[in-house]
Amino acid sequence: MKKTTSILAFAGMIATALPAYSQHEHHAIPPKDTSRQEMHPKDGQQVNEHHVDAMEQQHMSHNFSLNLPMTRNGSGTGWQPDATPMYAYMKHDKKWNYMLHGSLFLRYTAQNLSNRSKKGQESRLSFPNWVMGMAQREVGKNGLLVFRAMVSLDRLTDGGSGYPLLFQSGETWKGEALIDRQHPHDLISELAVGYTHRLNNKVDVSLYAGYPGEPALGPTAFMHRMSAFNNPDAVLGHHWQDATHITFGVVTAGVRYGNLKLEGSSFTGREPNENRFNFDKPRFDSYSYRLLFNPSKNWALQVSRGSIKSPESGHPDQNVNRTTASVQHSGKLNGANRWVSSSLVWGNNASKGHHEHSFLAESNLQLNKWAFYGRYEFVQKSAHELGTVGSHKIEKEKFPVSLFSFGVNRQIASFNNTILQAGAQAGLYKIDNLLNDIYGKSPVSGQVYLRITPGHM
Repeated sequence: MKKTTSILAFAGMIATALPAYSQHEHHAIPPKDTSRQEMHPKDGQQVNEHHVDAMEQQHMSHNFSLNLPMTRNGSGTGWQPDATPMYAYMKHDKKWNYMLHGSLFLRYTAQNLSNRSKKGQESRLSFPNWVMGMAQREVGKNGLLVFRAMVSLDRLTDGGSGYPLLFQSGETWKGEALIDRQHPHDLISELAVGYTHRLNNKVDVSLYAGYPGEPALGPTAFMHRMSAFNNPDAVLGHHWQDATHITFGVVTAGVRYGNLKLEGSSFTGREPNENRFNFDKPRFDSYSYRLLFNPSKNWALQVSRGSIKSPESGHPDQNVNRTTASVQHSGKLNGANRWVSSSLVWGNNASKGHHEHSFLAESNLQLNKWAFYGRYEFVQKSAHELGTVGSHKIEKEKFPVSLFSFGVNRQIASFNNTILQAGAQAGLYKIDNLLNDIYGKSPVSGQVYLRITPGHM
């Protein structure tokens, strides 16, 4: 009952914000001395897409550049393709531009449903959720100031141990490692400020600080990637690829030249503790660097490396060197709200000569009210990561785990630029034969869900 009440309160919070934000669906910061014209085509009338793109380039601003479109915004200071679709509420006044977006799933998920009484078998209601807000304004002719905040009620809706997700690992609850579960995110998942100064049309220098925030390490976090837009689950390689998206203490400096950007960060290596409502101690004991490159409006590439001190409280003496690379693609299809977005992500954790690799390929095809999406994941996890040491006494340096998942959903209602979707998703695992006695053969997962999210702009 408490969880249902929390979800209703969360949905109410979103609904309260809708009227103010949904009044303006195409707004952003207008350039100095430039009059705005809003485009509202009549029924049956189509707007030329090239003209729309030109308007976006003229009026919309990236969080960290006056010369880049807002659609390039990723998580933290990361980039997505310029052709990435946006689902958000927008509002502006003479000086400020505001954006609000988020996602709320209400679902029933069943993990390892094909192997009753085996490890990781669990079925329950689950409510993954997050809301993110942004405010930005120009400072003089060449300055850009941005404030960002993100909140999640995961801890209230899914409890301290999070939701069931077979073969997921990372972080702890009540001092015990979380295995076959996705940990909840912190109530305050980002509270950040950034300033960018334009030297000329090709060159920007920027500074970003978050408490919490996200360092320059990894691809756009899974919950913000449009290739994962409709997928309720976190990725199994989360702690090999983008787990630093909530870091209590981070400062990032960056310089952009054209479609290239080089960034460096100092940040706290330790992942968030079990108290999801507090602010953890900032330590600034780790560092990372990242190179971003968008060769065209449809592509975004990044490579990054980070030296992370003691990320896991369960292994305080273990430091990790994380290396990642990713390719993201987004493209518009003919017709309204028709697009495709895909990502390839590789991540590697190295510690004391021990290397574990992860790989992900995911894609989302949006055909107006229908969406079809899928994900392939491969990750190498140790016996400690999977909890097979001790009572199970099955040890191996690396256990390969693969997951093939596919989902479909459909928009069933819309109101105030908000959409309600209904969907279903299934997953099939391929695991090391040594794990069959523990997890069973070829575990299967499934879920059905309702979802509320801002509409497509």
